[in-house]
Amino acid sequence: MSQAAAGSSRMTMVSTTPRSTFGKLSGIPKPQSGTSETRSSFFGARTSGASMLRNSTMSGFGGTEKIKDTRPLHDKSFVQQCIRQLQEFLTEQGYPGTLSSKTLQSPSTKEFVKMFEFIYQQLDPTFEMPKSKVEEEIPALLKALRYPFVLSKSSMYSVGAPHTWPQALAALIWLIDSVKIYRNLSRQDLLSSDFCKDGGSMEEGAEYNKLFLDHTAETYSKFMQGQDTFEEEDEAFLTKLKTLYNVDEALLASMEEKHRMLSKEVEQLEEESQTDRLMSKRMEKDKLQADLKKLQSYRSSLETFQASLEKKASELEDELDTTVSHLETLKHERNEVQHLLQKQKFTPADLERITREKRELQQTISSLSKSLEDAEQHKWNEEMAFAKVKEKAELKLAEYHKLARKLKLIPPLAENACCHDFEIRPSECGPGSMVQQKTQVLTAHDQMLLRKLISDVEEENSQLTNAKLSLEESCEQVNFNITDKSNDVKRLREQMRKLDERLDSDMQESAREEQEWAAEMESVENHRKLLEKKVNYGYDEAVQQLKAAQQEYHLVLQETNEERRTVANNLVSVFSTAADHLSITEKSLEDLHRKVQQICSKSVEEDKAAVQKMQEAFKSFKSKASGL
Repeated sequence: MSQAAAGSSRMTMVSTTPRSTFGKLSGIPKPQSGTSETRSSFFGARTSGASMLRNSTMSGFGGTEKIKDTRPLHDKSFVQQCIRQLQEFLTEQGYPGTLSSKTLQSPSTKEFVKMFEFIYQQLDPTFEMPKSKVEEEIPALLKALRYPFVLSKSSMYSVGAPHTWPQALAALIWLIDSVKIYRNLSRQDLLSSDFCKDGGSMEEGAEYNKLFLDHTAETYSKFMQGQDTFEEEDEAFLTKLKTLYNVDEALLASMEEKHRMLSKEVEQLEEESQTDRLMSKRMEKDKLQADLKKLQSYRSSLETFQASLEKKASELEDELDTTVSHLETLKHERNEVQHLLQKQKFTPADLERITREKRELQQTISSLSKSLEDAEQHKWNEEMAFAKVKEKAELKLAEYHKLARKLKLIPPLAENACCHDFEIRPSECGPGSMVQQKTQVLTAHDQMLLRKLISDVEEENSQLTNAKLSLEESCEQVNFNITDKSNDVKRLREQMRKLDERLDSDMQESAREEQEWAAEMESVENHRKLLEKKVNYGYDEAVQQLKAAQQEYHLVLQETNEERRTVANNLVSVFSTAADHLSITEKSLEDLHRKVQQICSKSVEEDKAAVQKMQEAFKSFKSKASGL
């Protein structure tokens, strides 16, 4: 079963990438050396296939049973970790909405729908969430994606509730993991397609299939002879695969060590950092920006202070220059005066004469100063007397103006002025510093107008007096009406008192009815307690029946397990019979081996032509997909 088996099996074998298979095979740990019970072959123990088939068959009958969610959804640390994963994924993918830890603690239904739509679009870019019946659409989409747990329709109405948000968050995390798996598979498909474009890849696939089939045939023949472990054959197969694909063991070992160290570091970081590092960095960034703003404001204040100091310095420099120039001028004047003093020459007679004249002038100045003081004192007394007279006149004038304004005589446009100016204005005149106050006197025409106004006012006053008398009479009539109305109010108060007494009697009647209702409620409560006691008695009987049913269920379960063991023993005998039949069939296959070798060469050529056609079809399909 070497080349012929490889050629015939190539038509029926599922196309796989040999390098990925080799990676899986190299990742299997080597079996430990010891007794035959602890060692296992590459394909597992002899009864492993039967047991796996039996387990998968038995588990297929419970298709409608709900799977219990074993994730710690009510653990706060687990929920915070899921929130960080969701925030990191949305940030990396460029989520258009606003993201914050406070929002993700309890989002609204609208925000949850936006996040679900954004994540689902990573799987299907053409997807759009419908506007209505969102609470039915999201569970249906998760069910179509084979989400293993149930997300109820009612939970969509209050996604941010504490008892609902962990389940919805776990569904989003599962969807994010599905997106990542889909992208990895897409990337592997691209790598696989690039790998298959190489012309020599098919030859490597044929060689790999030949090695794999030879290894399978060898180990299966030894397995039928009673051998359980295949360590030497597995090592030889791995050696051949490493030779075929030029595997660098040192590079693999270094990469495994690096992966182990990175995994350990990631676990340590996940254990140590329970807080959101992104949020801490953002808070640190905000703090640094605030410090930067403070420094900028301090810098601007310093620049302002520097500008003010420079301005003061320039002003002081200007003042200093002015002072220096003034000092130079004074020095020059002093030199000139000293020069003049040096040039002048006085005799002692001149000095005595100047002294005598100076003394006479001082006496004259003192006498004139005394006479000037007397004159100023007289002037002051006269001015004080004039000020007192002026003050009295101004008071009279102000009183006149106040009364005239009250009577609407001034200004000339007032109501009673009749375009005449009744205002008295002061005028000042006098020689030198002396001020004389004169008062304008009213003319005879103005006095006649004032008398006419007085007569009009007296006439109007008499009219107002008559009106006042009529108003007093009407007031008396109103007082009489008030007395009459007060009597009516007393009568109404008496009626109100009677109504209050009637209300009190009605209240007493209602209180008596309430007592009767309370007694009736008490009897109803006693009847309810009696019914509750009977219901509890029925519940106890139901619990006893449940226990009896559980015992009966355990008995049926034991019988079912016994039947399962019987079926397993029967299957073992069937498989042993099948193994004997396979040995007989192998002998017959050896006779057909020569005929298969002849057909193998023809089938290889046909396979190459078929593979070439498949590559051309794949290229055309890929070009059509890229065009779409």
